[in-house]
Amino acid sequence: MSPVATRAKLHVAMVVFQTGYAGNHVIMRFALNLGVSKLVFPLYRTIIALSVLAPSAYFLEKKERPGMNTSLLIQFFLLGLVGITLNQGFYIFGLDNTSPTFASATENAVPAVSFLMAALLGIEKVELKRRDGIAKVVGTFVSVAGSLVITLYKGPTIYEPSQRIMDQSIVNGGSEREEENKNWTLGCLCLMGHCLCWSSWIVLQSPLLKKYPARFSFISCSCFFAVIQFFGISAYFERDVESWKILSGGEVYALLYTGLVGSAMVFAIQIYVVERGGPLFVSAYLPLQTLVAAVLATFALGEHLYLGGMIGAILIISGLYLVVMGKSWESQALIVSRQQQQRFVYSATDEDGDEEEHNKEKRCSIIQPLITS
Repeated sequence: MSPVATRAKLHVAMVVFQTGYAGNHVIMRFALNLGVSKLVFPLYRTIIALSVLAPSAYFLEKKERPGMNTSLLIQFFLLGLVGITLNQGFYIFGLDNTSPTFASATENAVPAVSFLMAALLGIEKVELKRRDGIAKVVGTFVSVAGSLVITLYKGPTIYEPSQRIMDQSIVNGGSEREEENKNWTLGCLCLMGHCLCWSSWIVLQSPLLKKYPARFSFISCSCFFAVIQFFGISAYFERDVESWKILSGGEVYALLYTGLVGSAMVFAIQIYVVERGGPLFVSAYLPLQTLVAAVLATFALGEHLYLGGMIGAILIISGLYLVVMGKSWESQALIVSRQQQQRFVYSATDEDGDEEEHNKEKRCSIIQPLITS
């Protein structure tokens, strides 16, 4: 297959990825409006994702899956706790107090936060004397500033849906709570915790994947421990039996969408694109998710758009692109450096070859008279 066709497939995959995940924000908001339990719902969602990922891991990675040991089990348990249990827990509580638009906007800070954590842990190198290092540092600070704006400043409403859209959203399961009853600051702080957990998951899984390269099995093991963790937390805190019941077709639809699309499909596409296009390719499409989520939330749920959220989203997206641009410049610099090293090696090899040939001729001229005809 030609490089152009391969690249086109990656673009299509990322459009599907971000559109599907943007829909996940809206469907989750829809489920919360129906009154689902914020502890039980993630448990069911993760069970659905595991039921799809585990068979794929078993059949696709039968030969390449390494053996399991106690150390790997502990690491999978911790990664499941950080990357899925706490990650989804913070997300659903944050979404409950904000909106799909802002939940999606804050996730644009994940690449920058991941870079910052990787730099602090020594995984990512930062050259402040080069433009790529400056771009990555400035982009990180701009993204963090955008997250702070979203958290601390709500601002006036800049767009309010028509009454017809708002009435229709209520008929379709729209929120019966007034906007004033939401704890916006608490919700934004939870979303920041969600981004930190997601970024930690990305950074911490990198060294483990070198020891355990079977990616589907990796995710399946993490989901398995997340199911156990969610069950323990839900069983302890959610004592009302009614909260464990699925009471409507809307809840079934929300569970199927978030489990199959929001978790299983997103994991699978992300693996495919990262392996063939690299993590920068995935990061570059994150702003598309924010745009799609904003449009869907406005027309499907009657959500309002606020000035603080828009300013923060613009800052986060700008910071993201600075980080991505810096990584791109860094990759180009590495390619140039390797080419120069190769040219240096070839040059040194040629010089050594010429010198050896010269010495060989010299030796021949010395011993030639001693050879009898």
